Amino acid sequence: MAKITPFKGLRPKKEIAPELATLPYDVVNVEEARAYKSNPYHFYHVTRAEIDLPSNVDVHSQQVYDKAKENLDWLVDNGYMFQDDEPCYYIYRLVMEGRAQTGIICGSSLDDYFNGIIKKHEFTRPEKELDRINHIKTTRAQTGVVFLACNDNEDMDSIIEEWKSTHEPEYDFTAEDGVQHTLWVVDDYAKVATLTRIFQEEIPATYIADGHHRAASAAKVAIEMRESGLSITGDESFNYFVTCIFPESQLKILDYNRVVKDLNGMSSGEFLDALKGEFEVSMPMDTQFKPSKPHDFGMYLDGKWYRLEVKPGTYTNDPIGILDVSILQNNVLSKLLNINDPRTDKRVDFVGGIRGLGELEKRVNSGDMAAAFACYPVSIKQLFDIADSGNVMPPKSTWFEPKLRDGLVVYMI
Repeated sequence: MAKITPFKGLRPKKEIAPELATLPYDVVNVEEARAYKSNPYHFYHVTRAEIDLPSNVDVHSQQVYDKAKENLDWLVDNGYMFQDDEPCYYIYRLVMEGRAQTGIICGSSLDDYFNGIIKKHEFTRPEKELDRINHIKTTRAQTGVVFLACNDNEDMDSIIEEWKSTHEPEYDFTAEDGVQHTLWVVDDYAKVATLTRIFQEEIPATYIADGHHRAASAAKVAIEMRESGLSITGDESFNYFVTCIFPESQLKILDYNRVVKDLNGMSSGEFLDALKGEFEVSMPMDTQFKPSKPHDFGMYLDGKWYRLEVKPGTYTNDPIGILDVSILQNNVLSKLLNINDPRTDKRVDFVGGIRGLGELEKRVNSGDMAAAFACYPVSIKQLFDIADSGNVMPPKSTWFEPKLRDGLVVYMI
């Protein structure tokens, strides 16, 4: 069963929370982060501290991590952020385009991570892990919340709904992207104990939805600290990592689409003919085509949209093979275009569904890409099935929206 813990969160003063909270560090590039440099409270000064250094400084240098600590200390020393006196849980609701999802921010056990109670579905890259390892070790803080999912649980829902209906939120604001963020502090000892018990007795597993690198980095910091002799009881703060756990029925996965630089030496006509071996290819359309069911694909080529419907018998029914991103990879990218490793091949790129089909058209119309493919999104059940089987999903398979904000609750170690 899942082990969670309350903690003394480091949080912004209520009046500056909307100015301080940021998107996760890894969904923006340096140039996008620098646009917020003039706001002294903005949490990119901590999560992307390179914005405060000359542009020629290596973003992975110790100088950047030292600057992050300096900036975090400045926020605390000047009273812009403070730490709760007692361990708490935090109820976090996000509303995007009328759809709400509500979860619990807590510390999740890294022993659960090591033992497979917290389930993973992605590989991680060592260089991205090392970046956050150095950030955590220098700042002594986990600044990014890992997004977890769990099976629906009526007891958890009941506690959350009761607290929301009887307590005023600590923060309630709408960010510049239109997403509403509302946070309640659960500081009642009895309620905290009840939530802890519910997870210990009723939640058999949790699943990483977004934040595999943050989780892996926290785990490696914990191993290093344990090996140095710091772990005495197992309940030390570094033996947990900060997560927000959402019930599965409240979550939505968006599509994660592909664009390719060339057609592997084929003309457009030759490529269309080659596709007919595995797909029913529609006549070209003047309007966009967004897949509305599994095993349908949209393809944008030469200014036209096509519908590609996969033929029976051209894919396997195992948890990985049945995914549309796998069908596209096996039957098009690998077989026809010789793009065999999408993790490393520079001829393929990925576009999150939040950007819309217009972004696919833009990438092709610019001449940067030759064709684009719109996929039907992976389901939560498929993600759970793959994680339960011990497998990993193909790269860039899931895009979750809305994104959790960094800076609202920071976990100190």
